[in-house]
Order: sequence, then C-alpha cells, then structure tokens
Amino acid sequence: MSTLQATNIKSAASASNNIVLDASGNATFAGTAAMGSSFLRNRIINGDMRIDQRNAGASVTMSAAVAYTVDRWFSFEDTDGVMTAQQITSAPSGFSNALRCTATTADASLGATQRVIVGQRIEGFNVADLGWGTASAQTVTLSFWVRSSLTGTFGGAVNNQSNRSYPFTYTISAANTWEQKTVTIPGDTSGTWNSTSSTGIQVVFGLGVGSAYSGTAGAWAGSDLNSATSAVSVIGTLNATWDLTGVQLEVGTVATPFERRQFGQELALCQRYYCVTIFNVRAQATAAAGTFENAIYWPVNMRAAPTTTLNTSGIFNATAVVSSPGVFGARAELVASGSGDTRLLNATVTASAEL
Repeated sequence: MSTLQATNIKSAASASNNIVLDASGNATFAGTAAMGSSFLRNRIINGDMRIDQRNAGASVTMSAAVAYTVDRWFSFEDTDGVMTAQQITSAPSGFSNALRCTATTADASLGATQRVIVGQRIEGFNVADLGWGTASAQTVTLSFWVRSSLTGTFGGAVNNQSNRSYPFTYTISAANTWEQKTVTIPGDTSGTWNSTSSTGIQVVFGLGVGSAYSGTAGAWAGSDLNSATSAVSVIGTLNATWDLTGVQLEVGTVATPFERRQFGQELALCQRYYCVTIFNVRAQATAAAGTFENAIYWPVNMRAAPTTTLNTSGIFNATAVVSSPGVFGARAELVASGSGDTRLLNATVTASAEL
C-alpha cells in the first residue's frame, strides 16, 4: 500500500489551498467540510450518560415493567435474578459518566424467553434518512466503550421492535478495563422501519438473553432478537458488573470520534422525551370549590402528549391536578378547600413521552 504525502491540497478551480495539513496531523479547511450525512452524526441521545433527570445517580432496580436508567436508556429484566443500573463517575478518558449494571442476584440458568437488556429507542424522524426497509438502505456503524468484571463474547442487537433484527457480538478481553468496540451494520432492505414519531430503530445490549430472543450474529433475521446466541450472561454471575458509555450510531462504515454536544443541547434533546417543570399557583379564594388555573410550559416541545405526575408537597388549602397535557405544555388546576389563601408553591410536574 502506498502513502500520499502532501502539506497542501488544492482543487483545480481554486486560487488558493483548500486543505492545509500540519506536522501534528491537523487539517485546516478553507471552506466547509461536508460529511456523507448533513444530519448530526450521532443518532444516539445521551450516549455519554451525562443526563440523569429521573434518578440523579441513584440506583434503579430493573424489572419486567420497562425502567429508565439515565435519560433515554431503558432497561428490561424478567429473569429469576435481580439487576440494578445507575449512573457512575468512573469512565474512560474524555468521558465523565457511564452506566453501570450490576447483578445483585444471579440467575445462571435462563429460560428460553427470559432476558435482561438495556438499550435506546431512536425516534423514527431521527433515522428516516437511513432508508431502512428500502433498496437504498444505508450502512451504519455502532461504536461504544464498555467494561465488565467478566470477559468473553458479549451480544446485542439492532431491531425494529417487531420482526427485523441484526444480532451482533463484541469481545471483552480484559476484566475491569475500558475497551472501545465497533460494529458495522449493513442497512436492512427488508421489513417495516418507522420514519415518524414512534420507534425507528432500537439498539439493545444483552446482559443475559434466553434462546428465544437470541440469534446468529452478523445477519438480518425476521424476528425480534436482543442478542447473539451463546453470548456472555452478566446476570448469571453474582455481583458481576457491566459498564457502558460513549455510544454512537452513525452513517457509514467508519467509527468517527464521539460527537461532543454541549450539556444544554444534550439536555434539551432528552427533554423531548422526559422533563421536570416547576411552577406556582396562588390566589385568594372567597369560598370552597373556587378554581384557579395556571399554564405549564415544557422546556421543549415533547414527542407526543406526555403522561404527567404532579408533586403537591407545597399545597395549602386546596387540591390540585394537571389537565390537558399536550406537546407544548399543560394546565394546572387548583381547587380551594375553603376561603382564604390558596396555594401550590414550587410544585414539580414530570412529563414523560418516552418511546
């Protein structure tokens, strides 16, 4: 293989150098560097596990009812063991946080339909340009940093939550050591892949998956799979740990450096699916049953009309509800219990429009 050596690159139509290369490997562009996709490269949100609105670093016990860990990352567990997940501050160089999963009760013999997984559901709008399900389906590359107390061949999958799946494997060579992994996935030319506001692509990592949800790695399958056959089962070893961060899914066959976004930008992306809003309502009631209203606005437009939960710890002389939640906001209604000062102060309402 030959090597092209140059310090300046210029197009035939340009009067000056278009690209200047220095001795340190840096490239300076005179114009705009256009990538194969004009979209933000990383289709994963909160891939560096920085945002944790729900739990603020507290441990979450996984269950058969989907439980969210750090923002956008869900977990599911229906084994005879117990696994927890939480944000940690032990991470590879360049990262501040990671997601840790720990087997606090082991299940060394999974039934065919038992599984424990963590993953992210990517909204269809954010992957519509990939063209999956058509002859123009684009290849993508998944890259991530992973660490485990176990070694061996681990598994995961990308799927449409229904009947199209691509199981993959990756190898952890050294215990308790951060390693970066890369998986290239050919675009699926078959099946139905949503391109609007429901799940477009689901990326999952198997931490113990029974045979019914495991399949051959490196090939598309017409079923709902979460991992590769014979992959390491983290839930099978008591106190085993598995850590993840720096997750990126991008167009092409090359894993580029992790895309850094500002904290506020990443938070706003997360708030489309889950947010916490603070508001106040206060009035003087002339009699019981007097009703007072206040508008609540979400920090960003949500994916869909959310499910809301109201914390009324600051309520006095009233009852309160959140009504008419929509993608822009909702309405707080305060009903007086009697005459006089009626208030709901520093109230918080959580809104969830997760996929």
